[in-house]
Amino acid sequence: MTARAPAPAQSPPKYLRRGKVKEVYEVSDTELEFRFTDDISVFDKHIPSEIPHKGESLAATAAHWFHLCTRLGVRHHFLRLSSPTAMRVRRVQVVPEPRRLGPKPKNYLLPLEFIVRYYVAGSMWDRVKSGKVSAEELGLRAGTTVAYGAKLPQPHFEVTTKLEPVDRLLGWPEALQLSALDAKQMDGVKELILKIDAAMEKEIAPRGLIHVDGKKELAIDPEGQVMVVDTFGTADEDRFWDKGAYERGKQVEFSKEFVRQHYRTSGYYDSLMKARDAHQAEPPIPPLPPLLVDEVSRLYTTVFQRLTGEPFAPADARPKVP
Repeated sequence: MTARAPAPAQSPPKYLRRGKVKEVYEVSDTELEFRFTDDISVFDKHIPSEIPHKGESLAATAAHWFHLCTRLGVRHHFLRLSSPTAMRVRRVQVVPEPRRLGPKPKNYLLPLEFIVRYYVAGSMWDRVKSGKVSAEELGLRAGTTVAYGAKLPQPHFEVTTKLEPVDRLLGWPEALQLSALDAKQMDGVKELILKIDAAMEKEIAPRGLIHVDGKKELAIDPEGQVMVVDTFGTADEDRFWDKGAYERGKQVEFSKEFVRQHYRTSGYYDSLMKARDAHQAEPPIPPLPPLLVDEVSRLYTTVFQRLTGEPFAPADARPKVP
């Protein structure tokens, strides 16, 4: 019998770029690898602190929701977890102006972030307090006093930029122009997001959680169909509250909002916003206190467990297979 020649060694993935909390590597012309770090960011600022097990919990949570998309028949770019902190995904073109790809572009990232809010919280609450958003804009009666934590009568869609240094809110006409979508396609995007969110809510409700708001990123695949990309449904992209506490009139956070509140109460957020509004140099964000780092680490692993119903077992604590 003639021995087969050994298969040629594959080149290791090539580093492409780094986002706020994950690194992107090129596997091939059609495949990328996302590597999730233990870094953390808020307000588009990278915090000089590492959160133990954050990257691993994010990768596992994201994979859980992509499996849900598969069951729903929703297209997505997820292929598989390649390690406890990395996933392989289908590759699309990343271009700031997709219309330059032709009259009917395909296989490209929509340069937008889609946010859907079901309750008043986070930056929406900031805008309500400052008078930038009225009750009527939220679907409430004119003159209604909007309270933090109020459930909205209908989902509130927002869209921001994706490829700019700081995310900014867009009106729908500019969103259509930037994305190279028409109004019918955009309506389809909204329906798709609501379909996913409804399935998420159905899954987490028995585990005592409420889906407050969330962000999704989308692309047009090689067949010209919308698909879900990046990650969603994690403590970084979405906000969750404890259902029992909410029914008692409290909002117990299961999201990165816990970290944002630290920088709000410390005064850093106000300083940052003043600098941005004045187009001045932004103040550097200070690291998290060590005790808070431990709390945030527990938050991320707890969110994974509450969302998925599965125990979190860090890779470095698992028994070695002989």
